[in-house]
Amino acid sequence: MEAAEHSGLLGEKSKRIGGRISSALVEQAKKHTGIETDTDLIEFALASVALEDKFAETFRKTRGTVDPALKLGF
Repeated sequence: MEAAEHSGLLGEKSKRIGGRISSALVEQAKKHTGIETDTDLIEFALASVALEDKFAETFRKTRGTVDPALKLGF
């Protein structure tokens, strides 16, 4: 959440969203994260998606691009 704040993503709260979601999904997510309110949980989930670093995708794209003869020091 600090990264989202530093990125300017947690400014004015003027947008309202709604939807139907499984109660079991919400409760499990709250237990897993320790987040207690629906609003904070939604904000956390959206920030996680917005700040996703795409590490796995980038890792796959760069596979095989390092010279096999490169000495890594071990």
